[in-house]
Amino acid sequence: MKFLSQSPLTGVKPRWATFAVAAVTSLLLLLLVAGVLLAYYLSSSCVHGLRCGDGGCVWESQWCDGVRDCPGGQDEADCVRVHGSSFLLQIYWSQTRNWRSVCSHGWTELQGRASCRDIGYSRSTYFQSGRREAQSDDGFLTVTSDVNPDAPILQQLVFSKTCPNNAVVTLQCTDCGRGVNSSRASGDQPAPLGSWPWQVSLQMSGSHRCGGAVVSPYWIVTTAHCVSASRPEDWAVYAGVVDPLGTLFNPAYPVSRVIAHEGFDRRSRKNDIALMRLGKRLDIAGTVGPVCLPNVGLNITAPQTCWTTGFNRTMNGGGAVTWGHRGQDRLLTFPILDSSDCNSSAVYEGRISQDMLCAGGTTAGPPPCHAADGAALLVTLTHGKWWLVGVNVWGQRCHEQHTPAVYGNVTYFLDWMFRQMKVTPTEPR
Repeated sequence: MKFLSQSPLTGVKPRWATFAVAAVTSLLLLLLVAGVLLAYYLSSSCVHGLRCGDGGCVWESQWCDGVRDCPGGQDEADCVRVHGSSFLLQIYWSQTRNWRSVCSHGWTELQGRASCRDIGYSRSTYFQSGRREAQSDDGFLTVTSDVNPDAPILQQLVFSKTCPNNAVVTLQCTDCGRGVNSSRASGDQPAPLGSWPWQVSLQMSGSHRCGGAVVSPYWIVTTAHCVSASRPEDWAVYAGVVDPLGTLFNPAYPVSRVIAHEGFDRRSRKNDIALMRLGKRLDIAGTVGPVCLPNVGLNITAPQTCWTTGFNRTMNGGGAVTWGHRGQDRLLTFPILDSSDCNSSAVYEGRISQDMLCAGGTTAGPPPCHAADGAALLVTLTHGKWWLVGVNVWGQRCHEQHTPAVYGNVTYFLDWMFRQMKVTPTEPR
């Protein structure tokens, strides 16, 4: 019998099987790639969001929405600020990713207290709200009609394209910056007693260790090199001391917490900043009052004129420590120096980092690091208020005439300070 030739359909099944294997293999490869990408997405840092800072991640829309989504609250830490010498209130609006002014229409002291709380102060330190005219081409934030005064300020605001009279909110959380005027604080004449009401003496076992600055009724700014590795109960704070017997008649304030910057390096003196939280509220009156922290946009740069304040320490024949408030002496003014000049080979040879600034070195008389014992303060008078510019870090060549001292740059540390103040509330917030 003669066999017929092979049918054309005979090879279909093997080809179909090959196609099926290829399809399944491709599908498995796609699933593998998708799994790898998903694993990378879940393990990587915030592909479509923002990093919390503790390994977590939140959507960008969750940043600055008035709800704490990060475990440490980083998403709500830096959303409210005051800007410039006019203390213009600004809120970071995540929907448009920019800072916006707040319309004063409907604004009350309740919103002022909530804003101060969300910056880092407590409700009770709130001083006042004001208004000023400001133009905005892309709208304002305004108080909602159904206000919950206990809610974060971000939850009390909505977007508005208009604002009556373009009047926006200014905010002062403390009555800061009151002191001697510049003419009375000149180097030609002594400043009156009590000229520097923010200056405090930080004492341990009855002896002065360093100076500090009052920035609110509960908070003192000083240096990390002075207070790191110490316990709160080791310290007593004296405010309003203006003569050698001041500690006998002024109350000693206890300290409830000492917070040195976690990045402080004792060798390089980088991040040399610290906060002290007082165990009870300072009595703000007379010779005691806060200095202003430098608002964002204040633009304190070289060659801004500054004053250095602190305490002088002398030893009696019996070895007792006595105090002379800096206001009793003739004061010299010192300019802030450009960091490039201070970092030159003739001065500090590149050791001045962005968290530091230099002052002095160009006027007659002793360098500013001789002005006080411990953490001296650098302040400036701008727009009628005194602002804290720096806290003394070091001055390696202070024995040389015209050599600048080095200060911690307070403006650089603003976010860090307010973050610590929010994490460590002084009272129910």
